[in-house]
Amino acid sequence: MKNKYLYIQTFGCQMNVHDSEQMAALLADCGYKTTNNLKLADLILLNTCSIREKAAQKVYSELGRIGLLKEQNPELIIGVGGCLAQHLGNKFHKRVRHLDFVFGTHNIHRLPEIVAAVRKKREKITQIDFHKVANSIGIYAPPVNGALSAFVTIMQGCNNFCAYCVVPYLRGPEMSRPPGEIIEEIKKLADQGIKEVTLLGQNVNSYGKNLGKSSNFTALIKKIGKVSGIERIRFTTSHPRDLSEELINCFNEEEKLCKHIHLPVQSGSNRLLALMNRGYSIENYLTKVDRLRTVCPQISITSDIIVGFPGETGNDYQETIDMMEKIRFDSTFSFKYSERKGTAAEKLEGKIQECEKQRRLKFLQDQQDKHTLQKNMELEGSRQELLIEGKSKNSENDLMGRTSSWKIVNFKGERELIGKLMDVIITKSYLHSLRGKLIEEAGNAN
Repeated sequence: MKNKYLYIQTFGCQMNVHDSEQMAALLADCGYKTTNNLKLADLILLNTCSIREKAAQKVYSELGRIGLLKEQNPELIIGVGGCLAQHLGNKFHKRVRHLDFVFGTHNIHRLPEIVAAVRKKREKITQIDFHKVANSIGIYAPPVNGALSAFVTIMQGCNNFCAYCVVPYLRGPEMSRPPGEIIEEIKKLADQGIKEVTLLGQNVNSYGKNLGKSSNFTALIKKIGKVSGIERIRFTTSHPRDLSEELINCFNEEEKLCKHIHLPVQSGSNRLLALMNRGYSIENYLTKVDRLRTVCPQISITSDIIVGFPGETGNDYQETIDMMEKIRFDSTFSFKYSERKGTAAEKLEGKIQECEKQRRLKFLQDQQDKHTLQKNMELEGSRQELLIEGKSKNSENDLMGRTSSWKIVNFKGERELIGKLMDVIITKSYLHSLRGKLIEEAGNAN
C-alpha cells in the first residue's frame, strides 16, 4: 500500500506549534507520515494565526503557492486550521477556491473524520463550532525521538477581552483541563525521555477557575514538580493582573520551576493600558516585577510591547521607553499595532501612521538590544546550570544548552552530554547568546 504523506506548516505562537504536533499525532494513527517535502505531500495543513495582519498575509501567500501543486495533483487535499480559519470560516472557501476544508480551534480532534470525508466525498467542509468540553486540548502528541522538551496545553481560551486581541473570539472562553489528566500526560512524556515541560495557555495564571477552589496554577506546578524524570518546568503566557503572590513565591519554593517569566506589559502608559482593557496600572506591574526580583534575584523577565496603539501620543510612547529603562527586561517581543476586525480597538480614534509606528518600533528595539546585552554581560563569570539540548547552530564542534533563565549558551563538549544537566562558567556574552566553559574544564584551566 502506498504511503500517505502529511505536510504541516505552522504560523504563530508556541500554542500553534503544539496544536500542529497534536494534528500530526492524530493523522499518524490514520496512516499519514509527516514530511518536510511539500511536493511529496498527499495532505497539506496550514495551522494559522490571526493575531497580526502580517501573519494572515503569509497564509494567503502560501495558499497561492500550494494551489499550483493542486493543479498538478488534483488528488491533493488542502486544509486550513487555527485562528484565521476560525475567524473566516466559509469565507475562506470563497477566497481560496482550491481549499478542501476549514477547521476551527475547537475541532482539532475531528481532523481524522474531516479528512476521511473529504477523501471519500470530495465535498468542501467547514467545522468551526465551539464545544462546551475542550476535547482538542487533551490530545497526546508523542515526542520526537531524542526530544528533551515538550509542550503541554493546560487550558484553552481567554476571558480578558483586551481591546486589541481576537483570541477570546477565536479560541472561546477559558477552559482548564483537570489536573489529573495533565499529570498523566506529563508522566507519559517523562517515560519517553522528556526532561522539560512548558505549560501552555492564553493566561496560565487563571488556570483552574472553572475546576473549583482546590485547583489553581501554583498547586498544579507543585504536583508536576513531583513527577519523576521531569527536571524543569516552564510556562507561558502570564497575565500581569492575575500574577499572584503565591505564584511569585513559587519561583523560590519550587526547585524545578525555571527562573524565567514572560509577563506581557504592552505599554508603559496608564492611559493606554486602560484603553487596552489590561486591568492593571504600570505601578501595579512595577510592584510585581520588584516582588519577583526580591523573591528570585536571578529571575529573567521578558515581555511583549505594542507601539502605535490608537491614540498613542508622544508622551504615552515616552512613558513606555521610561518604563523599559526602569525594568530593563532581559528581552522583549515588540510589535506595531495591527488592527483586527471585531475588536474594541478597531473603533478607537487616533490611528497612528505606519511610518511613525515603524520609527517608534525601531527606537524601542534598539533600546531593548542595549538592555539585553547588558543583562547578558552581567552573567559573565557566573556559574549556570544548562540542559544540554544538542549541537550548536554556530559550530559543528560546539554543543548548545539553555539556562534556567532561558539564555542560550554555546560551549565545547562531547555529544554524550546531550540530555544532561551540566554546570558551566559564562566566559563571554553576546546579544543573542552566551559562551560558556564546562566547570571541569574551567577548573583544569586554573
